[in-house]
Amino acid sequence: MSVQIPAIRNIAIIAHVDHGKTTLVDALLCQSGIFRENEAIPTCVMDSNDLERERGITILSKNTAVTYSDTRINIVDTPGHADFGGEVERVLGMVDGCLLIVDANEGPMPQTRFVLKKALEQGLRPIVFVNKIDRARVDPETAVDKVLDLFLELGADDDQCDFPYLFGSGLGGFAKPDMDTESENMKPLFEAILRHVPPPVGDSNKPLQLQITTLDYSDFLGRIVIGRVHNGIIRNGQNASLIKEDGTIKKGRISKLLGFKGLQRIEIDNASAGDLVALAGFDEVNIGETIACPDEPKALPLIKVDEPTLQMTFVVNDSPFAGKEGKFVTSRQLRDRLKKELLTNVALRVEDTNSPDRFSVSGRGELHLGILIETMRREGYEFQVSQPQVIFRTMGGTPCEPVETLVMDIPDESVGACIEKLGVRRGEMQNMETGNDGRSQLEFVVPSRGLIGFRGEFVRATRGEGIMSHSFFEYRPMMGEFDSRRNGVLIAFEQGTATFYALKNAEGRGQFFINPGTKVYKGMIIGENNRPQDLEINICKTKQLTNMRSSGAEELDTLQSPTEITLERALEYIGPGEMLEVTPESIRLRKLPAKKMAKR
Repeated sequence: MSVQIPAIRNIAIIAHVDHGKTTLVDALLCQSGIFRENEAIPTCVMDSNDLERERGITILSKNTAVTYSDTRINIVDTPGHADFGGEVERVLGMVDGCLLIVDANEGPMPQTRFVLKKALEQGLRPIVFVNKIDRARVDPETAVDKVLDLFLELGADDDQCDFPYLFGSGLGGFAKPDMDTESENMKPLFEAILRHVPPPVGDSNKPLQLQITTLDYSDFLGRIVIGRVHNGIIRNGQNASLIKEDGTIKKGRISKLLGFKGLQRIEIDNASAGDLVALAGFDEVNIGETIACPDEPKALPLIKVDEPTLQMTFVVNDSPFAGKEGKFVTSRQLRDRLKKELLTNVALRVEDTNSPDRFSVSGRGELHLGILIETMRREGYEFQVSQPQVIFRTMGGTPCEPVETLVMDIPDESVGACIEKLGVRRGEMQNMETGNDGRSQLEFVVPSRGLIGFRGEFVRATRGEGIMSHSFFEYRPMMGEFDSRRNGVLIAFEQGTATFYALKNAEGRGQFFINPGTKVYKGMIIGENNRPQDLEINICKTKQLTNMRSSGAEELDTLQSPTEITLERALEYIGPGEMLEVTPESIRLRKLPAKKMAKR
């Protein structure tokens, strides 16, 4: 018979990206007393990854624990972007409740729908926290109404729809049960967690069962697995069995058992059913597998994760500049790195192709794959990637494609242009709201392939003032063909160094991606043509100097600022027959020669 463990609460923090999850966790940590009075406390302490701090988003789920009223509260901070939904899905199986954070101004957004749907499917009853109420032009009560509408739309049961909710500010460090009550701290939220999140259910007298939900690595301990003890007691130094996905069993020993306290992992002697722990001792492990007692090993149900929707080809770099900037450049090194990523990235798929230099990599979206690419280039890898392609499926004998929910917040004068551009891409408008501040909110359902390359058009249509976000919705029958072709590209005619003189002479041809002094090679994409056709130009040409004109005359001229090509912009921009060359120092676009196109 299962029993409740009263001194523990396990809760996940879920929300749309940038609605304040990590900032709220900061406030809970600070007010729980885990920091010394004189200790310097960084902001977004849970975002330990360099990319997370630079982009201001959570990429990897993380565990922490605080103590309140003699109860240990295990908190899991999850990503808000749907591309990292694999992180959200697996950690929801570790917890008994969740805290849904919603921006008081924006209300529910696309990723709110995604993370809430996953929580409801797990049978969790969320606590809703309406955040950022201390900002101007907010409407917290309307945000709660919209959240209720979303609960009903997602098929929540009566108990889930009767959700508790609070108002407050993670940045301000306060929470309150209603807008009329004054509060200076997070005590109402702590009390709500103890009151509404049920204690974990398990039986410490049963044989050990721990499910692996997260993987980590330490230079001292090797592979570290993180998971929840569903039944039994786990002890430091004990023998245990690892039950693999295919049912095979491997014997091992718990060489180190760790618990969570604030931001630290502390060594512990044992942990009981319901607790979250980290342990070392097993090297070849996968997400969802079970660590059990050696005498009566019984597996827990495997964790189901949504399949990838986007696919790219990773290729060994063979451009004229190959090997000049990267540390890891061979096919073996590329393959080993991609296979290593599979150990921790549950939503990723890597498959070999008929060429030893090419690998098919599938993920949940452009951001998901883009983070992998950026991480690898920072580690010293040099490679090429192809244009992202959506993954089609056959369901019930019908060809189907992934469809996404797209929400845009745009100036009123841009509404017509955005509707027109999405109509061409088979987008279907679901809702439109016009505010009093000269901005409108539009919601569309649009094929995933219709969003590839759309962001650039969106920025131009809204003159950089629009905000868009999208997340996977479902698979639908193919929605027909459409033309999302951009203009042609400007291509370097020969290898050399771009000159001011040549770029100035060709300025009327289009918009450049490079500056004078940039080293280029034949076939490298250096800009976008003003016309639909591709155009080769010589941008290495120098001016012939004579005694009739001084060489300094051109210093009075100026060039238009080039378009900055970031990794995300490049992934959206490349088209068929083009590759993105990625090195630790550079990002270059290139056209594939005709013979390489034939091989593809």
